[in-house]
Amino acid sequence: MPGAMILGMTSPKLAIQTEHGRMYSRKVGAEATVPSITTIIGMDHTDLTGWAGYMAAKALSEDSRLPQSLEQGSMMRSLVRQAASAAADYRDAAAARGDRVHFYAENYALAQLGQTHVLDEAKHALESHGELGYAQHFESWWRDYRVEPIQAEVTVWNQSVGYAGTIDLLAKIGGRTCIIDYKTKTADREGIVKRPDDKVIMQLAAACKAEEQVVDAESGDWKPWTYGNDVMLLAVALGSTGSRTFMAPPAAMPDYWSKFYALRRSWESTRSIAQARSTLAEITPPPQA
Repeated sequence: MPGAMILGMTSPKLAIQTEHGRMYSRKVGAEATVPSITTIIGMDHTDLTGWAGYMAAKALSEDSRLPQSLEQGSMMRSLVRQAASAAADYRDAAAARGDRVHFYAENYALAQLGQTHVLDEAKHALESHGELGYAQHFESWWRDYRVEPIQAEVTVWNQSVGYAGTIDLLAKIGGRTCIIDYKTKTADREGIVKRPDDKVIMQLAAACKAEEQVVDAESGDWKPWTYGNDVMLLAVALGSTGSRTFMAPPAAMPDYWSKFYALRRSWESTRSIAQARSTLAEITPPPQA
């Protein structure tokens, strides 16, 4: 089934979900030893309590059973419980949609490269969810920017700092080598695709600072990463109504890299504390003289 295929394909072969977030191994079946770029960036928490509260209130106000539940306490409690999960449901649906769009984009690039692909299955998955607009605008973006793909889904590694990640697309645009990250976004009230979060600059900076890229995930064969200099770092916002392309400003890269490095140290400390189960130790009063 296309859905099952997508679930397997959107998770990089060397990525493993652990209690400390997504981590990477050097070859298939080996122990995961470094965190993913997105796991590290996730240490920079964003307060979403206001948004979650709004989503819960919105879900409750739009529920057609609300008038009837005003006279039935048990039904009202049931509606409140369902509304409380509205933010998580929205997040999970957005993540699944992002997986489908990324899978389509990956296979479109593979087809352009003349490599093995399952583009028809990827397109069918989007169509079955009413999401063909994402595919159409992605293809328009590809044509408009005259993308010349080099490699899709490139897993990279930095041993010095200790992290790994997977780049959506490595390509040439306008004669420049580009590291490209796709972000699926909704549209505003005017139908304009929303901007990606600026945290993507950190993600692109970390990808640029890689030291190796995988050659064969099964055997654990790697080679030096040669795309760390003179590259454009692009974030492409893909929506059902259009697309927008943003470039990470070169002048901002040192600061974003410094923040990423600090978050990597924070991740390590957090994991060490969790593993040591370090907690407050209760003590008793000193003995009487």
